[in-house]
Amino acid sequence: MKKHVVNLIAVALGSLAISTVNAETITIKVANYFAAEHPQNVALKEKFKPLIEQKSQGSLKVDIFENNKLGGEQQFYTGVRNGTIDIGLPGMIMQGDVPKMGIPEWPFLLRDFKHARAVLLGPIGKEMAESLEQTHGVHVLAWSVNGFRMFSTSRQVANMQDFKGLRMRMPNSPVFVKLGQALGCNVSPMPLSEVFTAMEQKVVDGQENPIAVVRSSGFYEVQTNILETRHAFSPNVLIVSKKLWAKLSADQKKIVEDAAKAYADYEWQLSENGYEDDKKFLIEKKMKFITPDANFRQQMEAAVQPIYEEYYAKYPWAKDMVAKIKATK
Repeated sequence: MKKHVVNLIAVALGSLAISTVNAETITIKVANYFAAEHPQNVALKEKFKPLIEQKSQGSLKVDIFENNKLGGEQQFYTGVRNGTIDIGLPGMIMQGDVPKMGIPEWPFLLRDFKHARAVLLGPIGKEMAESLEQTHGVHVLAWSVNGFRMFSTSRQVANMQDFKGLRMRMPNSPVFVKLGQALGCNVSPMPLSEVFTAMEQKVVDGQENPIAVVRSSGFYEVQTNILETRHAFSPNVLIVSKKLWAKLSADQKKIVEDAAKAYADYEWQLSENGYEDDKKFLIEKKMKFITPDANFRQQMEAAVQPIYEEYYAKYPWAKDMVAKIKATK
């Protein structure tokens, strides 16, 4: 009798071991356009990936595809929407269809990192995320940060006149195209993956991005100047496909959400704290930084004001949302 019980226990344990081995491991593909050294990928590799894999005890595995390895921003964003890519980290590329997602990038609107966090991690960010999910069917896991955008150029820009005729790469986003044109630039929209070659071959004179991108993408090799305009703030949004989300258990969803929050907190910290280090690095690479004085800044803000008037006329909600953002502490 005792031997029979022992045999039954052994069979049960063996079956459990087999079921554990055969249990499906879900591999999550995460796509983004940032270089491997950018704070976004540092945070994904040091927080998001290990937390998910450890907490799920191996039932979830994370593969990170940085630097456009699964296609440019539009391609991987579309992949998340249709479920061929599990998680993506786009910028505000969706704002043509979901205009509320574009508002953080409106010129000279967000003041600093503290203000940006309060806006994006509060009711306004929640409203924007809900608008995205309703329109494009992707679930928002976290808001993270690309940073405050500045112009890097192959020649000095120190006043409004210097913008005239400057061949400037801008993201293929209406607000950025309008911003460049309002300042007097000749705008060439193109994906980030094409920018280095375009500057190297002198197809364009410059581009605009946070300086972490200038550093991590090696733009300092083909640029000589940074104009510290801080003319717009660019967030990123960590999104998951509905296909993957429906596949996960409640416990797995909680693990992914907790890892997303830890990643985002860390990435905000890296981005904010890394500015001076990035600036020092670029200066050592012989880049010259120019900080606009109050008069120059006022002239830039006046030049882009028609963008606001156009959007206020086009979107009934815009003026109130801008007021709420400006009032956010």
